[in-house]
Amino acid sequence: MTDPHSRPPLRVLALCLGNICRSPLAEALLARELEAAGVSAVVDSAGTGEWHVGRPADPRSREVARRHGLTLGGRARQLTVHDFHTQDVILAMDAQNAADARRLRPGGARARIVLMRDFDPDAPGADVPDPYTGGPDAFEDVYGMLERSARSFAAQAVRTEP
Repeated sequence: MTDPHSRPPLRVLALCLGNICRSPLAEALLARELEAAGVSAVVDSAGTGEWHVGRPADPRSREVARRHGLTLGGRARQLTVHDFHTQDVILAMDAQNAADARRLRPGGARARIVLMRDFDPDAPGADVPDPYTGGPDAFEDVYGMLERSARSFAAQAVRTEP
């Protein structure tokens, strides 16, 4: 018998351009923060572009994750129409990726598209800059933005649980 108070897990997708720098970090941080907050969730990531499909996360993202006790698994993939129907929320890393996702969103899709940093108490609504052309400090800076945002997102998810 199904518990009438149980809910399916929250389905969250972190979205950036190539799915090798920002969104894999966001995926790992969201999974960690949602679990710590006691929110049942399935977290994934994707990119709007197809350039890196099948590749692991950028070594610099993997290194910053490792320094903070996280492991980035998985391989880059591209956003699909299916994602719009299966995800509850798509957290875009910047305004351009959010605009691209909204343009690709099919009618009747359930996923809500918002910016990741809409949840950053230090800079609500700001972009998470792409660290790809930057050095190690750029990846560490992005990590901090994503960690704050993920923690705040998880706290908000707790408040919206029944």
